[in-house]
Amino acid sequence: MLTVDFDRLRVGPGTRFADIGAGAGRHSFEALRRGADVTAVDLDEVAMKDVGLMFEAMAGAGQVPEGGRARAEVEDILRLPYPDGAFDCVLASEILEHVTADDAAITELVRVLAPGGTLAVTVPRWLPERICWALSAEYHANEGGHIRIYRADQLQRKLVEAGLRPTHRHHAHALHSPFWWLKCAVGVRRESHPLVTAYHRLLVWDMMSPHAPTRWIERALNPVIGKSVALYFAKPDFAKPDFAKPDFVKPDARPGRQ
Repeated sequence: MLTVDFDRLRVGPGTRFADIGAGAGRHSFEALRRGADVTAVDLDEVAMKDVGLMFEAMAGAGQVPEGGRARAEVEDILRLPYPDGAFDCVLASEILEHVTADDAAITELVRVLAPGGTLAVTVPRWLPERICWALSAEYHANEGGHIRIYRADQLQRKLVEAGLRPTHRHHAHALHSPFWWLKCAVGVRRESHPLVTAYHRLLVWDMMSPHAPTRWIERALNPVIGKSVALYFAKPDFAKPDFAKPDFVKPDARPGRQ
């Protein structure tokens, strides 16, 4: 289940790709399948060990194009041990809402991005997230949980102030919003609740073998209740004349919604 559009990120053979806050590695795996030079980063040592093992399994199964490479590293988004401009593409998916010093984290993301490179940031969208917070304190008030709710324009402004040019915005995972509202309503730890298990089976069924009706429904609902908002940016390369003054980018549908 991918939140970002890899074609829009222009990830391909040889792309120096950093997945910061990689978690279970879903975006890192897609980048490796495309032949990129992948660096998956997270503070979770267990998760990074598992991601590293999956990288090895993918290579053994012939899923990695010639030249594709990958590594999983335990690092802090606030102190990335990479030189300035180390990556052509940087992704920070569903991580900034967990970070207290988000401005410092953004500074690091921009620093390691090469001039002319692409950055994508995804966070929970304001409306679905606000409903989750209203239904359940347990959803967010826990160690490592969400500490803020972003409005998309607010987050975009932070990235622009850090020196990036916005290029695109979209929403994703509309079918997941009702699932989380349901979990919050019955209790986020009640995994065995019959309504929760039934909805989860539906999501897994669709993810394992996407079906046209559910894909159409989700595309139609994404502008309204998409669980995540994805923002795309370019880092100006002032040696090239095509980088104009940043413009504010509105969503690709239903302007004004966050």
